This record gives sequence, structure tokens and C-alpha cells, in this order.
Amino acid sequence: MQFRGGGNLRILLVEDDHFLGDSVLKALLAENYTVDWLTEGRAVSTALISENYDLVILDNRLPGKSGLDILRELREAKQDVPVLMLTACDALEDKIRGLDAGADDYLTKPFEMLELFARVRSLMRRRGDRSAKLAGKHLEMDVAERKVVFHGECVDDLTAKEFAILEILLRNKGRFVTKHRLLEGCSSWDSDITPNTIEVYISRLRKRFGSELIETLRGVGYRVQAG
Repeated sequence: MQFRGGGNLRILLVEDDHFLGDSVLKALLAENYTVDWLTEGRAVSTALISENYDLVILDNRLPGKSGLDILRELREAKQDVPVLMLTACDALEDKIRGLDAGADDYLTKPFEMLELFARVRSLMRRRGDRSAKLAGKHLEMDVAERKVVFHGECVDDLTAKEFAILEILLRNKGRFVTKHRLLEGCSSWDSDITPNTIEVYISRLRKRFGSELIETLRGVGYRVQAG
């Protein structure tokens, strides 16, 4: 299940309890996050391969595959997306197993939504601190300062949507980003943005920073080269 909010941060919620999942989903959407909700463990790996997430909220006891198994596979694959374990397993040993498997935080049920929001914000701050400065070929971006430097000169004529698209591409450097993901990233700026306008903004960015900056793979998406 997929639900688009107005925010630029995308969360994968994995929770098989439909009542709780629906409550968390609605709460996150109200906080302006973009949320994909899955209820089955085996679908998570496919989702993480096909989409780019800023955070995973992961239940442990899931049908098909446990949250711990999913977490171990994530870390073995060197995927560093933050993971917040959300589970009824409240024993100290369970928490230790989750953290040792690679969880970034651990929240036990039942919980208050305000605490969930606080933990999400904390994980996003930590991730943002690691990637506040982004870089591409001859290009540097300071996300916190909303500043772009190209060949040593400050670029101050980017629109908000151009900046948002460039930020998403730089955060996922070396990986293809789907047009749908770019649409979601710009939805907070303009609800009428379309796939065709994404192509227009990509074209503008290429003219501004050089055609070799952004690669297109037809039917897949766009990427900034890692090297």
C-alpha cells in the first residue's frame, strides 16, 4: 500500500497489525511524511531494492519473514537506511538482539505517537548531519544553507523544485531514482507537477551543470554518477 504525503522524507512502514498500522500511517501522513505501508515481511526486500527510503519503521513479528531477518539482510547488503524497530518484544534480550542486528533505535508497544515522532525526528537529524553536504561532478550542495557551488562559484538562480530534484539525486548518488520518486520529492512545492515537468527540470539542470552530470536510463530513472 502506498500513500503520498507532501513531504520530501519517505518512510517505509512495515506492520502487520492493521489497526496499529493504519493509526501510525495516518499520524505520519498528518506530519507531512510520504509513507509506504507493507504488512508482509517478504515484500520488504523488493520494496527496498525498487525505491529509496529515508527511514524504515519495522515490526519484528511479521508473516513471511521476521523483522530481525530483514534487518540482518539489510546490513549484510551494506544498506545504511535508518531502521526503527517497532515491536511488542520488550525484554532486554530482545532489544539487544535488535540493536546488535543493526537497528538504529527501538520502540516497544504500546507507545505514544508523540514519542514515535520524536524518535523519527532524531533519526532524521542524525542522517541529515551525515549528509548535509552533498557533492557531484564539480558541484557541491550545502543542504542546511540551501547553497549550491559549481566550479567554485555560488549558484543562486535554482528554483525550489530544481533544488529539491538535485538534492534527491545527490543523496542517491550512484543509484537510479525513479521519476515517481522525484515527483513525490517535489509534491510539497507544487501539487500540479507532472512527469513531463520532471523532464523539463532535469533538462534545466543539465543545461546549468553540464549534460554529463545526470544520466538517464529509459524506463528506470535518473542518477548522478558515483565517481
